Amino acid sequence: MKYLVMVQGSQADYEAMAGKPSENSPVWSEQELQAMFAFMNEINNDLAESGELIDAQGLTEPAQARFVSAGKDGRPVITDGPYGETKEVLAGYWLLDCESLERVTEIAERITRCPGPEGLVEPPVVIRPVQEAGGGC
Repeated sequence: MKYLVMVQGSQADYEAMAGKPSENSPVWSEQELQAMFAFMNEINNDLAESGELIDAQGLTEPAQARFVSAGKDGRPVITDGPYGETKEVLAGYWLLDCESLERVTEIAERITRCPGPEGLVEPPVVIRPVQEAGGGC
């Protein structure tokens, strides 16, 4: 079964990584950033070695995002990020092929142990099964 494992973040989190802290996002030191990157690389290497990794990507900050929706007149409405009404957005993901929900949950639990600065409030890791083709809506 395929699963999408997602980590979330906010614009403030990305800014804290760049040296600008806020109330809920303490500043990251270079050492803390390197520890986080090493931790993520270790997870990716382990998942690649086990054959469970299909893809894994970190995403750029919300300020670089674009939101496209249908306007009332049928024409597209395009808005640049970040979005004040959105507290957290997708910060990165893994697409995994795991034998069970229990196994992918073990991986998500490991992801929650990612190192970071003191006082960091981490959002939960989200697991979503990927619907098989022809599975309906």
